[in-house]
Amino acid sequence: MKLGVLTLLFGTKPLEESLDYLKSLGVEAVEFGAGAYVTSGHFDTREFLNDESKLRRLKEAVRERNLIISALSCHGNPLHPNPGIGKAHHEDFARTCQLAGKLGVNQVNTLSGCPGSDPKAELLNWTTCPFPPEDFLRPWEWQWNEKVIPYWDGAAKIARNNGVRVGIEMVPNCVVYNVETLLKLRNAVGETIGANLDPSHLFWQGADIGAVIRKLGSAIYHFHAKDSAVNPYVTSVNGVLDVKPLTDEYNRAWIFRTVGHGHDQLYWNNIVSQLRMAGYDSVLSIEHEDSLMSADEGLRKAIQFLQGTLIHEKPGIAYWAQ
Repeated sequence: MKLGVLTLLFGTKPLEESLDYLKSLGVEAVEFGAGAYVTSGHFDTREFLNDESKLRRLKEAVRERNLIISALSCHGNPLHPNPGIGKAHHEDFARTCQLAGKLGVNQVNTLSGCPGSDPKAELLNWTTCPFPPEDFLRPWEWQWNEKVIPYWDGAAKIARNNGVRVGIEMVPNCVVYNVETLLKLRNAVGETIGANLDPSHLFWQGADIGAVIRKLGSAIYHFHAKDSAVNPYVTSVNGVLDVKPLTDEYNRAWIFRTVGHGHDQLYWNNIVSQLRMAGYDSVLSIEHEDSLMSADEGLRKAIQFLQGTLIHEKPGIAYWAQ
């Protein structure tokens, strides 16, 4: 396995400067934000598509530092009921697939998105319960049958035409938010769709990541190394659902954390071992969203922590945990 980083945390810093910094820390792979909600200041998808010389310089900058590109990410909501947002995010996704093909990168990461509750809706509607059925279950069925599956059937074709596969990140507020909904979409539109497995969103929902990995198996296409921590002083009273700002750490039910600060070394050792036994031997891509640490501190701690968990060679005997 290789250690990688999603480069969004570098903001508008020059690309070469960011790559040099990552190389100095022992990073082996990079993941670029290429559109929708995750556009990097140093990574302009349109420019690379329209200027062959800039595209060539990007390839050279990565290759000269002995790095690889693990994925391009385009996290948006192409199903948004506001046609301006939905159309823009779909076009970003299509351009990201096109650029990935030109770069020889076979992985694009994104979100499933979420539509409204009916054809006249102006805002998205995320369903979390079946009652009353006319208000929740019937709209949920309409979303999947009329919007989600038709859209992703077409989007998967765009990906295949560019030689890439799609890693859906399971995120609440999207129609794909857990293993069951990921596999529902994959079964409907085919194996172009898999998981960009980010444990942080699943931890606070109560999932066991080892069990998640064993269930997904070969459907795991990419991995985000990000942790989260549940605040027992809040959840013991209010549960895990929380709309307070992510920066209100003291009062929130859960927050994102740097790996190792939500779950310990033994837990993460088992995650990596389960990934290896499931056949995943690609990149652990660090995504820094820990609001209690600076980008530099969080990144350095994550790298140091994960270096102790990496499995570089297939062991002769597979144990259930490392």
